[in-house]
Amino acid sequence: MNNVLRYTIPNSFTALSLLLGIASIVTTQLGGREYLELAAWMIVWCGLLDTVDGVAARVLKATSSFGAEFDSMADLVAFGVAPAILMLNAGVQIGGIEYGTEQFWVLAVAAGVFALAGALRLARFNLPTSKPERGWFVGIPITAAGGGMCSSLVLVLLYHDQLADSLPLNLYLPVLLFVLAMLMISRIRFPKAVKRESKLINTFQVINIVLIIYCGVTRSWPEYLFGIGVFLLVAGIIAGRISKPVAPAEKE
Repeated sequence: MNNVLRYTIPNSFTALSLLLGIASIVTTQLGGREYLELAAWMIVWCGLLDTVDGVAARVLKATSSFGAEFDSMADLVAFGVAPAILMLNAGVQIGGIEYGTEQFWVLAVAAGVFALAGALRLARFNLPTSKPERGWFVGIPITAAGGGMCSSLVLVLLYHDQLADSLPLNLYLPVLLFVLAMLMISRIRFPKAVKRESKLINTFQVINIVLIIYCGVTRSWPEYLFGIGVFLLVAGIIAGRISKPVAPAEKE
């Protein structure tokens, strides 16, 4: 295969993810619950594209420094800025937070901190001196924080009005954003979705990926997306604490 085409394929998926992230930001600002829902699904689709571009790069042996930097830029938009704007608007449209109030500014600051933490995490990950441990992240990946948690939470709240009305979202939304921001820039060991020695874990990963793709393509079962997001977040942190570190690998 021509070298230009070989590198263009994964970079095209990355470009599409970036454009979808921008589309999500614009759609969120249109107002209306239907647009908020579409914006949230766009972030989920960005997550699917992020997986596809990584697989394409490895299969085609088309990994490069340019691709890594371009992927980080796309991730910042799709999983940093877009989820922050989504959560801010969810607080207004779903949580009933009024513009200009103290609650609004607290949520706005939390959204800004979330996006900033995502940028810091990606910058740290791209440092030439940064050699992550084989099969592990340092800190929670921005794809899990923004793509997995924020978008699916908003979708669950949109699909379940009674649940949304019963929760003090003016408190929960900023707290969640602050917690996720701290986890992204932390030194916590968090497992990557790679082939493991355990067949049970590998089977679980494959089934989970298939189900997530199904949910994203069919725009259904956001409850599963949020539930598995919480489970993987908690289980990953626990696994990082109880497992033994291994030798560092070249940055992937």
